[in-house]
Parts: sequence; structure tokens; C-alpha cells
Amino acid sequence: MRTILVVGGSKGIGLAIVKNEVEASSIVSISRHKSGFEHKNLRQIELDVLADDFPEIEKLNSIIYCPGSINLKPFSKLTEDDFMNDYRINVLGAIKIIKHYLPKLSLDNESSILLFSTVATVLGMPFHASIASAKAAVEGLTKSLAADLAPKIRVNAIAPTLTDTELASKILRNDKMKEAIADRHPLKKYLEPKNVADMASFLISEKASSITGQIIRVDCGIVSLKL
Repeated sequence: MRTILVVGGSKGIGLAIVKNEVEASSIVSISRHKSGFEHKNLRQIELDVLADDFPEIEKLNSIIYCPGSINLKPFSKLTEDDFMNDYRINVLGAIKIIKHYLPKLSLDNESSILLFSTVATVLGMPFHASIASAKAAVEGLTKSLAADLAPKIRVNAIAPTLTDTELASKILRNDKMKEAIADRHPLKKYLEPKNVADMASFLISEKASSITGQIIRVDCGIVSLKL
């Protein structure tokens, strides 16, 4: 049975990934809070990735780092602390996890690391300067790590469009906003966590054994198409 570390596995996309994988894999979920979901193959650990010591894990097949932030302000209102906080959550947290657990990843050519970016690194969206800067760093980290760790460990990132999670609740706060955001996308919808989790499951699977160093945009067409 594979062992998968999911950081941020208590809610949103992370929890959807846990639910996708838990029947066939042993899951270690690290998050600041436990989810209400329980399973015999799931071990949940409460901690702050930026402040606390990490638990020992004997062997891993995949590391998935899900934490993110949505800190939307005009550039004139963003402070240096805003930029640093987004960078810590999205980039430094991932670096700390990967550096700590990299020696535990199996070197059988089936191991992988999966990170998360955003469509805002490509689209140039207002109020996204801080989070887009941090996620652009995640994309650079993804490609550099993929080169460093080839051929034994694959590294990819998913860049989703807006996803209906607690993190996005202020944006998707009423039916009018939901309709307007869906209408901006060529597929006339935004994402549910399961949509992103399904791509994550593919990217850490043997089916994606020839994919590394890629930023996969799950975006309902918004980056590439204008209708």
C-alpha cells in the first residue's frame, strides 16, 4: 500500500484528495485542524507547518502540499507583511515539508511531489499581486525541483481556477456572485474540490509516470479561451 502525505488535508481540495485516495493508500494528513472525516487508513496530525516540529514518517510515495491563501487587495493597500505571509504559507511551508520528508520518498521511480499554483500567475488579475507573486514562486520551485530530482521523483503543480472551498467563501458569497464568476469561464462554471482532487490523483499515479515539471491548469478554459 502506498503512503501519501497530504499537507492541508482537513478541508477543501486537500480533504477531497484524502477521500479520493484513502481506500487504496495509507494517508498521513497534516493540518492545523482535524477534519470530521475518519478512516482506518487515515492518520490525522494537528500542527502548524510554519511553527511546529514535524512527525516522523517511515516511508512515503507522494507528498502533496495544499495550503494556500486568498488575500485580495489593491496593490496600494498591500503591505510587506501581506506579501511575506502569502510567501510563507505558499512557498516556505512547501519548502520546509519537502526538505524534511524528501529522504523518506521512495526512489523506485514511482514517487512524486505535487504543489498548487493558481491561474492568476498567467491571467494578470486585479487585487492578486501578493498571491500571484507567491504562486509564481511555487511554479518556479516546481520546475527546479523536477530537474533536481529527475529521474527518480516527479514534481508537478496544479493551477486551478476559483474553487468552491471555505477559502473562497467571501468571493462566492451569494448566487449573483456565483453566476457572474461562472459566466467568466468558457465552460460556464467554476471548480468543485473533487475536480481538482481528480487531477491530483492522476498526477501522483502510475498513469502520469511520464509527466514531470509541469504546471497543469484546471481552469474551465479561462486561461486559453476567449468566447
